[in-house]
Amino acid sequence: MTAPGRMPGMRRQAAQQADDGPSAADVDAVLRASRALVGIAAASIAETADVVTVPQLRVLVMIDTHGPLNLASVAAALEISPSNASRICDRLIKAGFLHRQDSAEDRRNISLSLSTEGRQLVRKMNRHRRRSITRVLRTMSAEERAAVIAALDTFAVAAGESADDAGLRLVWPPA
Repeated sequence: MTAPGRMPGMRRQAAQQADDGPSAADVDAVLRASRALVGIAAASIAETADVVTVPQLRVLVMIDTHGPLNLASVAAALEISPSNASRICDRLIKAGFLHRQDSAEDRRNISLSLSTEGRQLVRKMNRHRRRSITRVLRTMSAEERAAVIAALDTFAVAAGESADDAGLRLVWPPA
């Protein structure tokens, strides 16, 4: 079955152009797919909007994915100053979504980890995403799903995402 918006001969043409780099049509196809994925991500983020801000949610997802982090790592990943990262994390600690622990090696360094409530919030968002993605994938044939999964996996790896299950849960760039 030919994908919507693509003519049968375009696959051969796309393969021939692969050596020359992506065509405008290739980029447009990825942009359309990214709009769909961003829509799914935005809807899942809306599930948490009354509880945390997007930067706070990013911190929770980073810690859920990578394990305990220090403030410097959070600041670097968010590309913000350490003082702004500290304020975000302090709010998450006060709200009960993060635990803060002094490092045994260096008391100036702290370790941030998810509380049970923080983990539950991230799981809620991920459940919403999984349900939405499942609905879309169910509209495709098994062959189409296999092609999409292979292509997205290749794209994610090329973009620097981890190939393990934890990396696949992220929408945001790796920390």
